[in-house]
Amino acid sequence: MAPLTPVHFFSHGSTMMLGEESEAADYWKKAGDAALANNIKGVVMMGAHWDALGEGVEVATTVNPGKSPVAYVHPSKYADYKLVPDIEGAHKCIALLRAAGIEANENPNFEWIHDTYLILIRMFPAGCPPTVLISMNFRFDPHLHMRVGDAVRDLRKEGYLIIGSGGAVHNLWRNRWRPMLRYSDNFAQEVPPEPWALEFRQSVEDVMANNSGPQLRRAMTRLMKHPQYRDAHGTDDHFMAALFVAGAAGDEEDTGSYGELKAETWELTNMCNSQFTIGSWPKTLATAAA
Repeated sequence: MAPLTPVHFFSHGSTMMLGEESEAADYWKKAGDAALANNIKGVVMMGAHWDALGEGVEVATTVNPGKSPVAYVHPSKYADYKLVPDIEGAHKCIALLRAAGIEANENPNFEWIHDTYLILIRMFPAGCPPTVLISMNFRFDPHLHMRVGDAVRDLRKEGYLIIGSGGAVHNLWRNRWRPMLRYSDNFAQEVPPEPWALEFRQSVEDVMANNSGPQLRRAMTRLMKHPQYRDAHGTDDHFMAALFVAGAAGDEEDTGSYGELKAETWELTNMCNSQFTIGSWPKTLATAAA
């Protein structure tokens, strides 16, 4: 049986994460280097800024996609980066989703947004790998998004890297924007994060680190009933990527494969950009001896 590629749940944070150096950005690059070293076939990704109407999801099939402009970041950081949509992979994902009973349609006009290309630029600065983007559904049903992840899970056996780009703690209404707006300092921490942010951040790590297989799926869903969930997520969009990841890494076959917190960056006082990886690349003789 082909080894399973790792699955990443990345908190992409504010747009300034594209322009500023951070522990999270360092890990994104490290994860990208490892993926290239293991000859990934492509990337399948769900972000937090594209939700489809209707009963299902959409898959981007734009041949030459544009980029939605990024606030607070100089265009030199992203304007010339060439996106590489995986059209063949997109149709494969549509077929898998439909086979799983999920309504899935192609969108040939989608303009990519920073939640996805920010991560790709940081992971693969020398060039974008073939990438499939899958939308959320506007109803933000956790079970549907988990089923989407489950439907494309077997692509891990074909060498695809699956990524959910959302946020561990992401409530724009409860961030402190003054240092970023006045001084372009998104990492200013004039006061500690508020207790609700710290509590929910810890709960996300506990779920990731202590659950695997189907237990991960159940535990991730229960987080939406957490007493601090609505404080930590004023809207559900940035948490759906976590459900997508749980679907892609929460099969019986994944039992024993736990999520690891690889990096973390706090922004705007109360936004926690936690970076999780579930699974690992096969050990080579060189790494085994190290």
